[in-house]
Amino acid sequence: MIRRLPVVAAVSACAALPVALAVALVAAPSTAEACGGMFCDATQPVNQAAERIIFTDNPDGTVTAVVQILYQGEADRFGWLLPVPGIPSFGISSNTAFSRLQAATNPTYRLNTIVEGECDPEPPPELGGGGMDAGSVSDASGDADPGNGGVTVLDSGTVGPYDYVVLELDETLPDIADLALDWLTGNNYQVTSTAPDLIRPYLEDGMNLLAIRLTKNADTGEIRPVILNYESDIPMIPIKLTAVAANDDMGVMVWVGGAERAVPVNYRALELNETLINWFNPAPTYNDVVIAAANESGGQGFVTEMAETADSFADLVLPEWQRDDQLSILADDWTDREGELLDRLMSASQDLNSFSGPVFWDGVNDVLGRHLAVPEGVDEDDFYSCIFCYLHWSVTDIAGLDPATLLGDWDTTVWQPMVDTQEILDSVDWVTRMYTTLSAAEMTVDPVFDFNPDLETYSNNHTRDRIIECEPGYTQREAPWRVEFDSGYVVRGQFNTWPLDLSSGIPANSRILAMTTSGEGEVITDNTGTIAELIVQQAPDIIPPNQVNPENGGEGLIAAGGCSECSATHAGNAPLGSIAFVAGLFLIRRRRRGPGASGEL
Repeated sequence: MIRRLPVVAAVSACAALPVALAVALVAAPSTAEACGGMFCDATQPVNQAAERIIFTDNPDGTVTAVVQILYQGEADRFGWLLPVPGIPSFGISSNTAFSRLQAATNPTYRLNTIVEGECDPEPPPELGGGGMDAGSVSDASGDADPGNGGVTVLDSGTVGPYDYVVLELDETLPDIADLALDWLTGNNYQVTSTAPDLIRPYLEDGMNLLAIRLTKNADTGEIRPVILNYESDIPMIPIKLTAVAANDDMGVMVWVGGAERAVPVNYRALELNETLINWFNPAPTYNDVVIAAANESGGQGFVTEMAETADSFADLVLPEWQRDDQLSILADDWTDREGELLDRLMSASQDLNSFSGPVFWDGVNDVLGRHLAVPEGVDEDDFYSCIFCYLHWSVTDIAGLDPATLLGDWDTTVWQPMVDTQEILDSVDWVTRMYTTLSAAEMTVDPVFDFNPDLETYSNNHTRDRIIECEPGYTQREAPWRVEFDSGYVVRGQFNTWPLDLSSGIPANSRILAMTTSGEGEVITDNTGTIAELIVQQAPDIIPPNQVNPENGGEGLIAAGGCSECSATHAGNAPLGSIAFVAGLFLIRRRRRGPGASGEL
């Protein structure tokens, strides 16, 4: 049974955020560009590639939501509108926190290689080249008066790069959605004409409105994830609002924390048919399999990618060594050592990325830009885009820098948002990561998540044995192999080629289940028998020994190699970032066949 809850929706500018109904208010620019908003003009491209949200169900009857905002466009056209119960607390998080959380919880796929029997030796290789910080909040709460037009400002303030306001609408007036539109337009929020129809059902349920926009001098490079805490029973994603600006097969990734493992209670639970994932190179195929699986459930199902107790997430966003390093910086006296302080701050906030070079935490350049003067003769945009470049070139004058003031700003803007996000994860007993893809036509039901104490942990790391069936006439590179799955499927192939894909017509779901707050779930669709039969029917022809064409020896397959650290993205949803897949072919173990052995385990 689904518990009734306030419909709170926190949705990023290009996504619906669970538990808090976020409605991005972005007007259509005159030129075609991605606006990332929920009320974008339908004729322009929209960066609605993926939603990433963290939810925690708290013992005090509240839900905390950390929502990443995706937005491309002009700063003065950015805006959010979120129907919320009561007056939520509002803070900022860090994109770095999301990147670390996703990297640590991404699905991985690994093949261990076992050799049966004896193969011919490989020929020798040819030689040659080839914060929850309150911010500056001004309390504007008060009773409605006859002159307010039915709109009361309950709270307002500035946190990080955002101005925000909480509005209460007079439910006795004829059309409160139009009232909200008029107020927002009159206060310089650019709202499209479709907004009232989308927010009206939430307002009629007695919700207030949280409106967010960038501060006057902020630019889109300062956009941060937001942290909201509000009264609610369980998390919900107001996905119906997102349909206005959603790309086809938009990715939605959610981490749900609570006392037990989380489940989707009004969407289906999808168990992927992992034989359709290319285990030699999972990156290009994983997201396509999820898309197909979601479509098989009518576009309303989630894949559980990980479910673990919270100790697996300890220090994940903020490692202990980094916490200790930062605290020592904040506690030290940096008088007369300004240059050393800046170097320490740079090192403490630096993430090393072998593809794009050093990446700094959110807010670093914002803070330094407020405390360092632009050097004479240096372009302001160049300086703020690479402050540390000029520091190391000794071009910047730091003689007037006040370390204490700088550190206070640094603590609030850069450091505390990372601490707050880690503490949110630390506050629960379980964290469950779920993922799906939806197109606009499928966004007719807002997903709701609840908790099931009867379910066990679920690892994001998937490992199978590839058993090479050696015999004279084959080298290990040429010999046929088999991979056995827990569901009883046996995939057979040869060389470095995975024989199955979506074009085979094999179902993408092994099973589709309906989950509740107890038990193992009701099986709605069971494809396991059909899949097993189709795999056998589509088994590839194996080239007999001594007839192997060396040119067909696989794409770089080696006896104990392959891609041991394959990085991937959800195809078609690049902003979701690297779902770290591992297709390593290693840990070779030799298993000799005895006389008359069949080659099976």
